[in-house]
Amino acid sequence: MATTFADQLRALSDEALGALIQLRPDLVVPLPADISALAVRAQSRGSVARCLDGLDEFTLRILDAARLSRSAETALTSMAAILELAAGVQADDVRVAVDRLRVRFLLHGTEDALQVTGAVDEVTSPYPAGLGRPADYLEPQTAALVADKARLRRTVLAAAPAARAVLDRLAAGPPIGALSRDTMAEPVRWLVEQHVLVPITEAGRAPRPDGELVELPREVGILLRRETGPLGELRPFPPLPETTPRDPKSVDSAGTGQVMEAVRSAEALLEALAAEPAPVLRAGGLGVRDLRRLSRSAGLDEPGAALLLEIVYAAGLLGEADAHGSSRSVTVSRAGAPVDEIFLPTGAYDLWRALSIAQRWHTLVRAWLSMTRLPGLVGGRDDRDRPINALAPEAERAGAPQARREALLVLADLAPGAAPSADEVLELLSWQAPRRARGREASHRDALAGGALLGVTAIGALTSYARLILEDPDEGDESDPLGVRAAAAQQTSDSVRLLDGLLPAPVDHVLVQADLSVVVPGPPEPELAAELDVVAEPESAGGASVFRVTPASVRRALDVGYTANDLHALFKRRSRTPVPQTLTYMIDDAARRHGGLRTGSAGSYLRSDDEALIAEVLADKRLIPLALRQIAPTVLVSPSPTSRLLSQLRDAGFAPVAEDAGGAAVLARPKVRRAPTRTSLAARLADQAGPPVLAGPRLAGVVEQIRRGDIATRAARRAPVTVRAANGQSTTGLSSVQRHGEAMAVLQQAVRERARVWVGYVDSHGATLSRLVRPVSLSAGYLRAEDERTETLHTFALHRITAAVPEEE
Repeated sequence: MATTFADQLRALSDEALGALIQLRPDLVVPLPADISALAVRAQSRGSVARCLDGLDEFTLRILDAARLSRSAETALTSMAAILELAAGVQADDVRVAVDRLRVRFLLHGTEDALQVTGAVDEVTSPYPAGLGRPADYLEPQTAALVADKARLRRTVLAAAPAARAVLDRLAAGPPIGALSRDTMAEPVRWLVEQHVLVPITEAGRAPRPDGELVELPREVGILLRRETGPLGELRPFPPLPETTPRDPKSVDSAGTGQVMEAVRSAEALLEALAAEPAPVLRAGGLGVRDLRRLSRSAGLDEPGAALLLEIVYAAGLLGEADAHGSSRSVTVSRAGAPVDEIFLPTGAYDLWRALSIAQRWHTLVRAWLSMTRLPGLVGGRDDRDRPINALAPEAERAGAPQARREALLVLADLAPGAAPSADEVLELLSWQAPRRARGREASHRDALAGGALLGVTAIGALTSYARLILEDPDEGDESDPLGVRAAAAQQTSDSVRLLDGLLPAPVDHVLVQADLSVVVPGPPEPELAAELDVVAEPESAGGASVFRVTPASVRRALDVGYTANDLHALFKRRSRTPVPQTLTYMIDDAARRHGGLRTGSAGSYLRSDDEALIAEVLADKRLIPLALRQIAPTVLVSPSPTSRLLSQLRDAGFAPVAEDAGGAAVLARPKVRRAPTRTSLAARLADQAGPPVLAGPRLAGVVEQIRRGDIATRAARRAPVTVRAANGQSTTGLSSVQRHGEAMAVLQQAVRERARVWVGYVDSHGATLSRLVRPVSLSAGYLRAEDERTETLHTFALHRITAAVPEEE
């Protein structure tokens, strides 16, 4: 069988062999040495299973027809027999499906003598099309019943409604029913007594009357399927969604709004973690209470917050850091136990914030597509009934990236604006690849929910900019045969460019209102966003975000180095509306009070030129824990550190500033701590793509290499008899020493003439082999020779060479 299969592959044209490799790229990973090795791999269980996983429902049904129609004697079928079983479907559609199977070599041979590749039966159901085994295999009495078709019809028609319901259920497949002794009552007992059902112990074993399994014979199942046909309902084409398509412009408009919201929410989550890091649980992941806190701070529900946390972690924007190294030390968890690690934004987060909204969104989506996490599991329980937390190892699923792309590619294959429901998407997936879709329904629904949250989809349809990310690189690019250039880079820039054109243009101005609210009429530029983070408090986000200037925000701006004149100039430059007089007064008043008190190290000291202010501080009962002590009319000291003194004074409503040893004010932004930068999963997306996509010169080179290896392998089998004899076969004449001496003479002559010779040798495992080579040098106890089949230079130890014969012999 293997030889026949290999001969059929060998007879293919280069184009047909290349098509097989393109459809089944796992066959050339690693590259097979010759056609025979390719044939063995093409018939292996793993390769056949991977090939079947990519076939649609109709093609798999036609493969079942080929399995059902095989002759018991020859194990062959024919196109005519397959067409007979697929009655009711256009013959051209059936031929297309058969051709699809033949080009993948799941079926091979001529149309009159088609053979199913052996491993197909091993990796598929033992009941093709859900039909049982033939009656003559199961039981003689049942075989006699089905041989009399009129009697069989009368028996089936005579079945009571309960018995007929059992038959209909088994006829739909699978044909095996598991029954307890209590259920072997009237309906089933009657069917067994009439030999319509056959009791069995296990599939393939001898029948036993009191067995717990019953099987519906194939002939009875075909009779019960008389309305739908032997193979059941056949759908040559995928089911199309019945929903009304959306306007693509409306889809993109709704999507861009969700893009801005997703980016804002991700930034809010990371800022909340920067302000108050969350401890890493001992088992890994984020605690439930911390997730709840973060979801409230970002204005999200808990599933949405869990999804974005998983994404920013996969993108390398969030990581773990040592808890004891933080300036805002988080040393205990909520339960009072020590904490070793905390979740913090990484250094990459600061670079990410400086990007445009489209670029930030693209980073998140690429990480989402490639991450091996299933956020939909967060909040559920694992196999041991333990809760699954965000960022915990229990949410890891290796098949998540593929399931995510499968769900989105279904939308990409539809017309722009098509908005199928989740159930319709699952039905399409079940038709396109039923073997692969089985058991992945939860992953596909999770992908659709994640796409809606990120703005990949909007109002049920795929957005135009997301479609560009999902499109595959141009496989036929002849200018990049080795695939060195990242073909996706151009599409990446296209998607970002398209989204940039759809998003509102970044604004560099604000509208300051009389109530001290600051309206930003669009996404702010990075520089403006950084200024607003310092001088105002955020109130709401969206297409137009709202901030508010408060005394605390003005004091915060003064603390980091702004002066009153700087703030007046900032609002005058940025505001398109007149600056309210109340804001001017607030800034001047805060600046006048700011720095009225100064702190230093004593522990710490507090000084002021205003003796009345010093007396007010000393009399304030809220500051008793600082243990302030007056050492001069204008100086107080405390054993507390300067940072605590500043914090307590500000909480009490004062506006102190720190000073250095020379009396100069120390104005600085608070130190921001970041977790170590991590490599994002999106950077490793190419590593998860599976076998390489072969096309053009690259594919032609693979085919040529296999052909050359096959020619050389077949030639090696025709090595001269002298070499074969020296490699262990019985021979007469020269002794082994004499043969070795002759071999050295032949090799020396071949080196001088650059001629090819057959070399027999013993490898490191003791096996005797022969190889056709072109000697290059003979020295230091070694022969160096070129193998033109593999285009490599080999080195042979001279004491291992058993014979050498010129090629022409």
